[in-house]
Amino acid sequence: MADVAGLTPCKDSKAFAKREKAELKTLNRRLKLYEEGSAPALAIKATMDRTTQRFANYGNYGLLCGADGLPHLIVDGDLNHLGEFTIPGLGFLYVAGWIGSAGRTYLNWNKTNTLKKPNDKEIIIDVPIALNIMFRNAAWPLEAFNELKNGTLTEKKENITVSPR
Repeated sequence: MADVAGLTPCKDSKAFAKREKAELKTLNRRLKLYEEGSAPALAIKATMDRTTQRFANYGNYGLLCGADGLPHLIVDGDLNHLGEFTIPGLGFLYVAGWIGSAGRTYLNWNKTNTLKKPNDKEIIIDVPIALNIMFRNAAWPLEAFNELKNGTLTEKKENITVSPR
């Protein structure tokens, strides 16, 4: 069942199984260098467990693997593959917008509320104020939409003419 570009489900892919076996073999080789029960041996065993779990998850979640044995992200709008790229991508855009909106709000606050040397609060951030602004900006998409509707989202630049010297 290859549903996209000749990819096969990871749980059925021989190259994927070979890759898992190779990783576990490498970890096993390292494990033999240490005494049973030592801290490095326990750490390597934990890594082996995580590796086995990771490969099992890739197989169970229905990810598709190529001939190289690696899972490939599918971005085709199919609901079966939403969790591979679309949901994390939208999460990234939300967080990036949240940080940008909070930064913009902090700079605007700084410009209007700091009378003496407003640049100082840009260099040394007022953390309580910044955190308060950060938490208030969690609903930034709604605020940005309202600002766009009101015409206050973008700063209007005056026409500046530069005279030649």
